[in-house]
Amino acid sequence: MDALQDIEAPIAAEARRGRGAVSNASGRFEAERREGFDDGWGDGEEAGASDAPEPRVKTEVTMDAARRVISRNSSPDVPFDRSINPYRGCEHGCVYCFARPTHAFVGLSPGLDFETRLFAKSDAPKLLARELGKRGYEPKTIAIGTNTDPYQPIERDRGLMRGILEVLAAWRHPVTIITKGALIMRDIDILSEMAAQGLARVALSVTTLDHRLARSMEPRAATPQRRLEAVKALSQAKVPVGVLMAPVIPAMNDHEIEAVIAAAAEAGAGWANYIALRLPLEVKDIFRQWLKDKHPDRAERVVRAVRELHGGRDYDPRWGKRMRGEGAFARLIERRFERALRQQGLGSGAEVWEAPLRCDLFHNPVEVGRPVQLGLDI
Repeated sequence: MDALQDIEAPIAAEARRGRGAVSNASGRFEAERREGFDDGWGDGEEAGASDAPEPRVKTEVTMDAARRVISRNSSPDVPFDRSINPYRGCEHGCVYCFARPTHAFVGLSPGLDFETRLFAKSDAPKLLARELGKRGYEPKTIAIGTNTDPYQPIERDRGLMRGILEVLAAWRHPVTIITKGALIMRDIDILSEMAAQGLARVALSVTTLDHRLARSMEPRAATPQRRLEAVKALSQAKVPVGVLMAPVIPAMNDHEIEAVIAAAAEAGAGWANYIALRLPLEVKDIFRQWLKDKHPDRAERVVRAVRELHGGRDYDPRWGKRMRGEGAFARLIERRFERALRQQGLGSGAEVWEAPLRCDLFHNPVEVGRPVQLGLDI
């Protein structure tokens, strides 16, 4: 059966210009399925009004009244047990984002809603300080950027990530950050201070060096060149930094493995790693729709290659398999990556990223006479 058949019709191109997803299908928990179509009546009273272009979808931000900010997990194939996501949804609009299905939990679409209807945890720094100050809290590295990007465009105005870093620095708490946002360079002053104490490590996600492909599948993320500039700036500030090629998409960007690693090395990265494309739940259809709309000439080939990577399925959720895939194609990607790392003299991401950061410096800044920044009431 054709894998690209029976997928929802896309929203008008003008309305979704600058976005990743091409549709806005209802989430998997909704009792009704909504689909837009033109009934011929148009939106106005004048003749011909139906021919007017649809208004462009705008970004809406709602306050997320969270009661805590540290999330816990027990996944055996990620090197952390706690994380922070200051934002729900991500304006970067990466069409392949595995976090898209989380929007279904709030009754929204993992499609355009995920990148246009965002939630900001406005009290995140204050909540974090309270959680760190709880009796019996044991410090372990907090991972940020593992679900949605903390340096997405709305961070420029909201400043939640900077507030979080100020709290972590005050408490001397270790942190790792993954981002596609060049905005991280704004916070080099904090990160360099933390890195000097063995408390911080950063990874920039560089999926492709092709600006046109990046613009298409990561429409509101920083350009590849800007991300590499961020790598260079962090490296020069002595912040341990690496490059994560995530995801590697067979028949789409896998031919760039060697070039991405070479560019990472030139920018000053100390290591590199990769994750194979995974298409859980609604992401499967969202990615296929994007392929059919933006790259119809290779859509079927990409879908077949992705399935080959995951044992004939779109996604294999098994621990140890979901990140890398299996089979001949997966082994080839792994060998090419390892060879490129050796050629460029870079470390393995698995070795560096999972190395422990310091936890022995953790302390309550109030108890040692160091004021908590932001004037937090803890």
